[in-house]
Amino acid sequence: MDSRSSSPDLDPVAGITEDLVSLPTYKEAGDASLDFDGLLAQPIQLREDLRTGCGGQTWPAGMVLGKHMLRYHRSKLETARILELGAGGGLVGLAVAAGCDLKAPLILTDQDVMLELMKHNIQLNKLESKASASILNWGETLPDAVVAHKPDVILAGECVYFEPAFPLLMQTLKDLFELNENAVVYFCFKKRRRADMQFVKAAKKAFVVEEIFDEDRPVFQRESLFLFTFRKRATGGTTSSKKSGTAANHADPIQIES
Repeated sequence: MDSRSSSPDLDPVAGITEDLVSLPTYKEAGDASLDFDGLLAQPIQLREDLRTGCGGQTWPAGMVLGKHMLRYHRSKLETARILELGAGGGLVGLAVAAGCDLKAPLILTDQDVMLELMKHNIQLNKLESKASASILNWGETLPDAVVAHKPDVILAGECVYFEPAFPLLMQTLKDLFELNENAVVYFCFKKRRRADMQFVKAAKKAFVVEEIFDEDRPVFQRESLFLFTFRKRATGGTTSSKKSGTAANHADPIQIES
């Protein structure tokens, strides 16, 4: 029997420290039309519904990550096996599915409470042939669909906001690298507490972490948004010389303050 504990419900206010900056203003339920500043010829439609949890709305890190993937990695994503972690309504994954000629359907993942919203948004955009939705609870054994998919590109937008879930997210990232040692994680989040950067420090001990170039970085960093890649460390603590075809990312490492 798997000894890992179940993922807690990701309540954005329960169990957090007092060192907290304001969370996003919650929106009324409704549909948003998003073209990622013209990077999508046809905008995606996204149902936002907070009755299913805070992941049911559009968060700024998802917009940054979606724009980055479409701007810099569109052609390479076509042959990738893509997984989105903590997808919420599926913002980043659906942007990639809509904007890329994917050879393999990508998988949106989140907790059970988000499953119907992910499915709804896939159908809303008529992307059933390019995307599917699956339950993935951080810290638990990877589901069979993910194991079979063996993703080499993992998208994670705004997955750092609930401190008790940090160890669970870390375990899932480790499991994904065990599944595919050449995978690349594209990881974007908004810093709201000092603890958020502690997650990055922990990630640097476990993985090869680089903050990567984006022409919009001077703009989004003023909003405390950060964009990284994570890769598995090879034996001896260096990056493997064998890189995935999707790994090229215009890396431009810089120092990160805690």
